[in-house]
Amino acid sequence: MSQKRNWKARVRAAVAATAIAVGLAPLAALPAGAATMATMVKMATTAPAAAVAAEATASVTEQARQVTYVADFGSNTVSVINARNNRVIATISVGTGPVGVAVTPNGNRAYVTNFESDNVSVIDTRTNTVIATIPVGNNPRGVAVTPSGNRVYVTNQGSDNVSVIDTATNTVLTTMFVGDAPEGVAVTPNGTRAYVVSSGDNTVSVIDTAANTLVDIIRVGTDPRQVAITPNGNRAYVTNSGDNTVSVIDAATDTVTRTIDLLCGSGPVGVAVSPGGKLVYVTSPQPGAAPGVVSAIATATDAVISMIPVGNDPNGVAFTADGARAYVANSGSNNVSVIDTRTNLVATTVAVGNFPEGVAVKRIRAVPPQPPVARRPAAVKGDTTNAD
Repeated sequence: MSQKRNWKARVRAAVAATAIAVGLAPLAALPAGAATMATMVKMATTAPAAAVAAEATASVTEQARQVTYVADFGSNTVSVINARNNRVIATISVGTGPVGVAVTPNGNRAYVTNFESDNVSVIDTRTNTVIATIPVGNNPRGVAVTPSGNRVYVTNQGSDNVSVIDTATNTVLTTMFVGDAPEGVAVTPNGTRAYVVSSGDNTVSVIDTAANTLVDIIRVGTDPRQVAITPNGNRAYVTNSGDNTVSVIDAATDTVTRTIDLLCGSGPVGVAVSPGGKLVYVTSPQPGAAPGVVSAIATATDAVISMIPVGNDPNGVAFTADGARAYVANSGSNNVSVIDTRTNLVATTVAVGNFPEGVAVKRIRAVPPQPPVARRPAAVKGDTTNAD
């Protein structure tokens, strides 16, 4: 339960944080001794990584087909952002203390974990209304949907277990115990495994999703928070808040093959892998300093290639389907930083509710154009060729 208290303390402490302008402006707010970070930022602005530029190829049309959902812990709402113009188009009331959010593969539903009310809100994304509320364990936090869209995995930090939801009925099918204080969860692209991060005992529990049984336990760094899996399913990246590292897990052997030092990134929390699998973004609140940063890691080398200043106390992060943008929820400044992954710079900032935590991007499926209806040519006045 100490993890729960510590997490709440961090959220309350963010109330006193001063809102900042994001982009390059936050460099002025860096501590005088943060020369390493300033150098990394300069790298991002003058020499964007080739891996980033190669993957970010989105058009305005593609951006217009995407919508971002942000869980606002302090407002008990979910903010909905149109990716085309980065404006909030809806605010949805959910349970108490929303933290995590995940969208189904078909884009029709969003599942939101409510930390304080011990339930999950189900949003119909076509109408942006709550259509169901599902009771789960104590203090639900992380949430992930299987690739088939049939199951949702929810970590319950206060009861040390995972609830498995059937999306057809929006009821809990089963509950299984995992490590101490589970937080992040991710499902492999083939849907056969779920990785659950437990901050209380520094482990990752591996679940066989067919039988919903625990098949392995992996030791990682100190105070792990979130996990993300590469699109090919070969590796999992785990943020370790206590020692400022990221553990890289080989999914074939379920062993840690590398530990990445985040240089000047402090207290990493959120993590996401780009759709092309070439880039990993890690959010770091930078306790005691403003602003927070996002570390960009190239998966080819597992090296930090740049650091991007964002808002205060960044938490959740998600890429758009094309990889051209990343959305970062800044709990301490009540906004979302939108990063252009081609330049590793903040393109704009969107004001949302209080203490935004989780973030997920929904792709709106385009309706294919319909063929024109064949019509019989109208007879020309005076034409007698078709006359009886």
